[in-house]
Amino acid sequence: MKRTYKNVAAFFIVALAIANWATAQILPKSGWPHQPKTADTNLPTNLNSNVIEEIVLHRGELWIGTDKGLSRSRDGGKTFVTYTTQNGLPRGGVSALTVTDSIILVATDFDSLTKTDVGLQPTGGGMSYSTDDGQTWTFVGQFGPTPVQNVTYDIAVRENVIWRASWGGGLQRSADLGQTWEIVTPDTFFFDPNGNFNHLAFSIINVDGVLWHGAAGGINKSLDGGMTWTHFSHQNQTQPISGNWAVAIAQQKWRNREYIWAATRETVDPNEFSGVSISEDGGFSWRTTLTGEVVNNFAFDDSIVYAATDNGLFKSLDFGRTWAKFPDVIDSENGERFLSTRFFTAAASIGRLWAGGPDGLAYTENGGLSWKILRGSVKAGENGAPRTYAYPNPFSPFRHNQFRDDSNVRFQYNTTRATKVTVKVYNFAMELVAEVVNQKDRSVAGQYAEVWNGRNRRDEVVANGVYFYRLDLEGEGTFWGKVMVLD
Repeated sequence: MKRTYKNVAAFFIVALAIANWATAQILPKSGWPHQPKTADTNLPTNLNSNVIEEIVLHRGELWIGTDKGLSRSRDGGKTFVTYTTQNGLPRGGVSALTVTDSIILVATDFDSLTKTDVGLQPTGGGMSYSTDDGQTWTFVGQFGPTPVQNVTYDIAVRENVIWRASWGGGLQRSADLGQTWEIVTPDTFFFDPNGNFNHLAFSIINVDGVLWHGAAGGINKSLDGGMTWTHFSHQNQTQPISGNWAVAIAQQKWRNREYIWAATRETVDPNEFSGVSISEDGGFSWRTTLTGEVVNNFAFDDSIVYAATDNGLFKSLDFGRTWAKFPDVIDSENGERFLSTRFFTAAASIGRLWAGGPDGLAYTENGGLSWKILRGSVKAGENGAPRTYAYPNPFSPFRHNQFRDDSNVRFQYNTTRATKVTVKVYNFAMELVAEVVNQKDRSVAGQYAEVWNGRNRRDEVVANGVYFYRLDLEGEGTFWGKVMVLD
């Protein structure tokens, strides 16, 4: 689920810096824009980003939340319509996405530009909804005295009531399409995000009228629309969840049996651990699996379950008792590799598995034997774009496209004929730094990319600065590009 934090301990230290909102259960609001904005029909027909945060399959349609907006495909990913702030969506990347027959809800986040004692912090961008299948969108601001550390990470709808889990903003509900909000604590205590980890909300689902809510203090269940709650934690059960931070919750139904799946991580108790927690009796007991894996989300295809983790994609055919890890994801058409072991999200239906992360959107229709990777990159040499460019740019050799022990930058280019490719990298003094490929065969014209890991010929990570690369296409010419290395 979303881009969750790798350093859990640091996240909880940051959580203690959240402003204390315990003085009231309901906070006043004013000045929120509620005018619907009509969608633009002349929108790009491709993904608008390579960073995939959310995937939702609904009635044959594919909805993709990225770090730059929302994309929708009605033809299985061949073309996309993209919605951004110009269409009424909030500023930032998609942090939560829910699609039902009657409403589409999108929340966003971004890095705060306000200086805090702990640096730039994630900030809620608000929420937008559409009740007419995306034709118009209505924006609703983030609820609370400050949006900093108040990010909506999940949204659910139950009987026309919108629920959203907003971390420092707590678990919130609205019965009037976001005009007013109420903070709901899943216990009998006043709202206290500083002192009560169970009030730091991260996930919420509604299944068969039952609300399941994941917080930093455990999992909560309500049978009566949030009036009363049952609390499950690592400490209060004999067969408990693995850890109290429940970043994702999902329901799987198979042959009249219900399985509740939770991606659970350790918090402050040294006995807790990251993994998957599964309940077959409504939460009263749990079995744990995938011990040690940092799980972000789940997908189901009948009896099959998939787990999207920081360490790759996993698949289970026996409801989590055993797992198989997918091999590296490589596009079977052009040989390009998915340059990340992290997968933020997944969705599955009728034999097709979709998976998304920091390096694009991938799908397989044969259980992972072959893959197709879709990216939002501009096509080199087309529609006014240069014949070659670097992506991402600036590039961090410690953060971008992390795969195993390296980060990677792509040198995108196109060919108009069969050719051989050579790519070399030079520093500002035009001294040779690295040879990426030498006389590599490209037997068919098309869009390609070569990958550089930011290291020199001595296998050392290069220093910050501007670097130039030379692309030689046999029979077509020489082309130059530039990349800034910055960390």
